[in-house]
Amino acid sequence: MHSVGMVLHPQRDSAEAVAEVLGWADRNGATVYGIGNEITRLNCAATPVTADELSERSDLLVSLGGDGTMLRAMRLADGRHAPVLGVNLGKLGFLAEVDVPDLPAALSAIDAQDFMIEPRLAVDSVVAGQRVTAFNDIAVVRVPGDATAAVAVQVAGHPFVSYAADAVIVATPTGSTAYSFSAGGPIVSPAVEALLVTPAAPHSAYNRGLVLSVTDMVSLEVLPGSGRLAVEVDGGVAGYVSPGESLDITARPAAARVVRLGRTTFYQRARRKLRIADSPELPPVAYQVLYCDLSCCGPGRPPLPRRHPAARLPTTRCIQKITKKIPPGV
Repeated sequence: MHSVGMVLHPQRDSAEAVAEVLGWADRNGATVYGIGNEITRLNCAATPVTADELSERSDLLVSLGGDGTMLRAMRLADGRHAPVLGVNLGKLGFLAEVDVPDLPAALSAIDAQDFMIEPRLAVDSVVAGQRVTAFNDIAVVRVPGDATAAVAVQVAGHPFVSYAADAVIVATPTGSTAYSFSAGGPIVSPAVEALLVTPAAPHSAYNRGLVLSVTDMVSLEVLPGSGRLAVEVDGGVAGYVSPGESLDITARPAAARVVRLGRTTFYQRARRKLRIADSPELPPVAYQVLYCDLSCCGPGRPPLPRRHPAARLPTTRCIQKITKKIPPGV
């Protein structure tokens, strides 16, 4: 590996991660590139280039930030040979592969060709005359104050279903854990080549999502009773569509390549990052406060499952004992 390109979060402090990349490159004789206006604010030793030059000159793109930064790095790598390594500087970092302390070892593994490539599907459309690409989703979203989103979905040129909802989301498997997931859509492995159509807060007769083939073009037609809708591409507003207009969306498999080091599977990441088996808001000890397990109220009593019907609200004595276990700041 002769060159590494860095994609930085526009606001988050990435100095430590940048130093790790520069240190590894110096020890291994590699050149480090960065987008000019991003590396200027860090006053680092990376070579400044344009966004287009970054993916052309780099053997590897390293995304330093959260999932938004990772998506931007994937768009920069779209159609190029350079794979993308995600380094988590945020809170969730679902798409990231490593944290900052693991970065030098990850770069060495990639240099030794000890990694796997995970192809990622993109969706393309044309909004306001401009071609747009998303790796998570393209959604038509109700504008606050306007009428609801009334949208007819056509698949491969044939009318299929209609929705009245706050939004209609066309997501990739990568985006299945983003907006579509929050709207009730399924979690889909990135190894699956499919498109998801998910209505957000639907209030129509048909309110289920769809899983479609990537070979079929999906068209979203804004119906006469609809309000004006914002077109969001990976969360950013790219334009608007009005009643009578439509949006054609096509899938493009293997548009970008993501580095995986084989330390975890997609399902392990989804379970941990999305807290599928538990509440994402509460630490485990908090459940003992919400649902007394009776073990603290009598000797020799085994704890009950937190949602066991015999579990009851805690007594004052329970709360006093349990809250001593809660770490500061929780």
